Amino acid sequence: MRIFKFGGASVKDAAGIKNVYDVLLKAGYEDVLLVVSAMGKTTNALEIVIKNYFDKSDELKSSVQEIKKYHNQILLDLFEDDKNEVFAAVNTQFLELEYFLIHNKSPNYDFVYDQIVSYGELISTTILSHFMSYMGIKTQWLDVRNFIKTNANYRDAEVDWELTQANISKNVKRKILNVTQGFLGSDENNFTTTLGREGSDYTAAIFAYCINAESVTIWKDVPGVMNADPRYFENASLLNQISYREAIELAFYGATVIHPKTLQPLQKKEIPLYVKSFINPLLPGTSVSKGSTLEPFMPCFIVKREQLLISLSSIDFSFIMEENISEIFGLFHQFKLKVNLIQNSAISFSVCVEDKFGNFKELNSILSKKFKVDFTENVTLYTIRHSDDKAAHTVEEGKTVLLKQVGTETMQIVTKEN
Repeated sequence: MRIFKFGGASVKDAAGIKNVYDVLLKAGYEDVLLVVSAMGKTTNALEIVIKNYFDKSDELKSSVQEIKKYHNQILLDLFEDDKNEVFAAVNTQFLELEYFLIHNKSPNYDFVYDQIVSYGELISTTILSHFMSYMGIKTQWLDVRNFIKTNANYRDAEVDWELTQANISKNVKRKILNVTQGFLGSDENNFTTTLGREGSDYTAAIFAYCINAESVTIWKDVPGVMNADPRYFENASLLNQISYREAIELAFYGATVIHPKTLQPLQKKEIPLYVKSFINPLLPGTSVSKGSTLEPFMPCFIVKREQLLISLSSIDFSFIMEENISEIFGLFHQFKLKVNLIQNSAISFSVCVEDKFGNFKELNSILSKKFKVDFTENVTLYTIRHSDDKAAHTVEEGKTVLLKQVGTETMQIVTKEN
């Protein structure tokens, strides 16, 4: 079985859904499992619903209505007859969402987040599955929450591999097009969990690992894995082949084409990963597999914007030792700040972090009791794999360099725009 993953950009409208159908005709669809994300910017729209649920109840109904309107237009563009059963199926899912909004009693933001945001994937896969059937491709729609079991760490759940393996190996049918959701799982009480933002790639890898898949293909709006984001760098080049190790390094440092957790389960069973274009599906794209070298060999640039550079120093000029660093990292973990760069000296300790949950203000009040805390907001972190002088100059030109760290294979530079 092959695993195909389609992200939100590939199913953002009726034309996108029709294009997925065309891709399947060209790439083949028998014995394939599709992992599909929410349509377009639906996840962002559902995050607004969550915000309104907690803070702006008078705007809650209208924010849900906007999402309904968006999906209903896609349905009308795809299906000639509004009596098609897909309309009722999608309406039922919106009724379930509205029921939760009325009857939920939990004040836990992360729990509420997972229950609400999951409807993006549930609705998108319902529409796509019905459309494939409408076009003559027999499909089986799978509720991924019955397959991927996790702990109850909402918004960043950890997979229970033993239970998940048993569920998938017993219940996924072969020789048919299976359609399921990315990003989602469920805990032991069957409440919905999510695997972290952009976790649909990881979902594809989980299924691949559990069924010993032939391959995983991530379908993107780019030709494959590039050596740089074309939005930020001119003349970005395609990487034809890369090793699992190189892909893991790129993903770890923030390359957005492949989710960081995706590579590990694939590497364990040496399942090849392909990153290909859903615009030109017959192009070869990028192959990630065992032993592949970086081809062509060139510097690779990764950009992480809206970072926070924090510098901690001891108030009494004492050394910052292991116990201090251990305590600091414990707090970063507690407040869910992702550390992307570390640099320390005898009496200071600097980190570049991502505060995606907005917890730094609270953390700062705790750190300030023991350390002198300086921070710079909205900095950009550049990571260059296989750097050379020209690559470094490209990043530094026209910017203020706040911090620079050079290793044998990787250079990281924190900058502020002038």
